[in-house]
Amino acid sequence: MTLTRPPSRTAGTGRHARPAGTGRTVAVLVLVVLAALIPVLGPSPALHGTGEAEAPGTGGIALLRTVLFAALSVPVGELFVNRLTRSLPGAPPQRPRNWSPYAAAAGFVAALGLASVVATGNLVPDSVADIDVGGLYESRDGKLALLEVNGFLAAGLCATSRRPGLQVWPLAAVIVAEALRAHPTTEYSPLLGSGLTLVHLTCASLWVGGLLYVLRTLRQWRGAEAGPALLGLYARVAAVLLAAITATGVCSSLRRMPPGTIVDQLTDTAYGRVLLAKVILVAAVAALALWARIRLSRAPDPLDACSPARAEVVALGVVVAVSGLLTALPVPIRW
Repeated sequence: MTLTRPPSRTAGTGRHARPAGTGRTVAVLVLVVLAALIPVLGPSPALHGTGEAEAPGTGGIALLRTVLFAALSVPVGELFVNRLTRSLPGAPPQRPRNWSPYAAAAGFVAALGLASVVATGNLVPDSVADIDVGGLYESRDGKLALLEVNGFLAAGLCATSRRPGLQVWPLAAVIVAEALRAHPTTEYSPLLGSGLTLVHLTCASLWVGGLLYVLRTLRQWRGAEAGPALLGLYARVAAVLLAAITATGVCSSLRRMPPGTIVDQLTDTAYGRVLLAKVILVAAVAALALWARIRLSRAPDPLDACSPARAEVVALGVVVAVSGLLTALPVPIRW
């Protein structure tokens, strides 16, 4: 079976068509800007009318966590999909350009910014003199922040080495550190919460980064028979990842919002409002994934499934931004 691209609609019309890539590039840039504005502008609207005070620098911290989550998803997805391609017979040797070094650099900067906040007592530093680097070694949050900084640094070095697969270990360390940071020891059963976050963050990184790299690989493998096979293989794994993300997300929410208070807290607290927005977005992403799966199984050209898959990866980018905002908002219930 040979897959070919349909002829351009503007061919032979005599009109001057705008390059197809220009519109897509502009759309991507606009979506990136909007995704960046969600964590920056999100705290104030979410907190409006709740009676909760906004902590200093909430918008900046949310943006840094968004960058950190995105930087974690890109290399994890590349490692994941490269492993999938090795199981495909007849897969072309071409691979998309490696974005892992750039992602590691972005993650390093974001982790460094978050560590500087921890070093000033969880306040935004006014100057370099306010940052107590030595104090990071004296607290649990400080040590975890340093672990994330060093993890991204090590991942970047591994990504540019002859054995880029080794970056899986420092990336795993970053995920573990983030899971532990999200659940302080003062919380009820913090190890259970960290375990749920560990699974949730790992599966989310595989889903988001994996889909992005699959679409980039399909673009590189134009017309190859292995392309639809790769998309189908990823879709089967993504279904399991979605189930794990949903289960861990529900359990984590129930730990912070008992069943009897969920309805009220989803509308009366900033955390609940943003969580509700995230749930709606994830439901939309699941619908797009199902649409792509149906088109993959029924369409004459399996690559037609790429259209909803592209919309899915854009929606997942917005979910990452909302997740970054969610981590910066006050938890409604303190244990």
